[in-house]
Amino acid sequence: MTGWSRRRLLTNALSTALVRAAASLAPLSTPSAFAANGAWRFRRGVNAWPWFALTREFPAPRTDYAWPPFQSQRPVPTPDDLGRLRATGLDFIRLPVDPGPFLAADTATRGKLLDMLDAAVNATLDAGLGIIVNVQANGATHYWNPDRMVSSTAAPEFEAYRALVGELAGRLERFTPDMVALEPVNEPPQSCDSNVWSNVQAALLTAARTSSRTLPLIVTGGCGSMVSGLAALDPAPLAAFEPILFTFHFYEPYLFSHQGAPWMREPVYRALNNVPWPASAGSLDATLASVRARMARDTETSEADKKAAYAETERVLKVYFDAKPDRWFIDKYLGQARAWADAYGIAPERVIMGEFGALRTDARYTAAPNPDRARYIADVRQSAESFGFPWAFWDLFDGMGMMDDTTRALDPAMVDALGLRMPAQ
Repeated sequence: MTGWSRRRLLTNALSTALVRAAASLAPLSTPSAFAANGAWRFRRGVNAWPWFALTREFPAPRTDYAWPPFQSQRPVPTPDDLGRLRATGLDFIRLPVDPGPFLAADTATRGKLLDMLDAAVNATLDAGLGIIVNVQANGATHYWNPDRMVSSTAAPEFEAYRALVGELAGRLERFTPDMVALEPVNEPPQSCDSNVWSNVQAALLTAARTSSRTLPLIVTGGCGSMVSGLAALDPAPLAAFEPILFTFHFYEPYLFSHQGAPWMREPVYRALNNVPWPASAGSLDATLASVRARMARDTETSEADKKAAYAETERVLKVYFDAKPDRWFIDKYLGQARAWADAYGIAPERVIMGEFGALRTDARYTAAPNPDRARYIADVRQSAESFGFPWAFWDLFDGMGMMDDTTRALDPAMVDALGLRMPAQ
């Protein structure tokens, strides 16, 4: 998950998104190349950020990283953690890997990083879990960011990025067949129907296939891997890169899943809190009162900016409560993904909902689980399963996680919402 600007679409056109959630897709041709082939390992997973994220880059004009490049205080799953995840019923992890440290490193340092990644893959497999390695560029990085690497095939560092994808494919092929896959990009920034993204993805898949003919590759649509990006994806040219799986991400409605998120660019989210799920579980008046209370505690934002943010927040929340989103809202979104798969003859177990989740929050603005979050996550998970889609929850740690960063205790509410079981102590 990134702070990509697609979130603006959810603020500026929320009413359109709610009203059109059930829009039907145009009929599509049905090539036979995407019938189910083999038993895929990936069914129920969790993202393991920030294992290979939260880097220590030097400020500009330097483009390199300190050693080790990852912050030492970041939470990293231990073998025991991975074993307990397997005991819950999860069968894979999706591992976001920041490519920056690999691309900035000299040959010897890059070798050390690749060995670290190999060790992480081995630890995951030893725990009985499959793994999807996702090359996930950091949009907050001043140099090694998505714009410089994957905005187009002419991007300044695209060739270096493409070479890394090829190298990773060759290394991952050595591991247990059908337990490991490679996802070359996270949430591509191009528009839904962009030929630029099609060219970028084809070039990366070609590099991967040059190194490995058998490693499963994960492909996606534009628009930050939203459902609309998948719906616009023409899979026919991708058949040449089999075996492949498809992916999309789901966080709608963002007013619920990202309420209070500090990384969101739009001011409407920063004071947002106490948004219920489903909408009928609360009221507009109660939520607006919580927003005003949070704004009153903000001593850094000017009164003029607060007034403008509140007006916009009030507007979008009225749309939210008028629309009364519930499980039907999620079903109609995910139904579009299933309609796309059916139209192209793609077995739904080959379409992974690679990210979904919601920020922990409550009316006191503390990071504590609440029943609304659990209801939302259960609704999304159950909807995905009803359509036959595998899924990977975001996240293992952090403010959207299912495991405490310090104590490593699993959150029983999240375990239950995901349809899993608490492991024996």
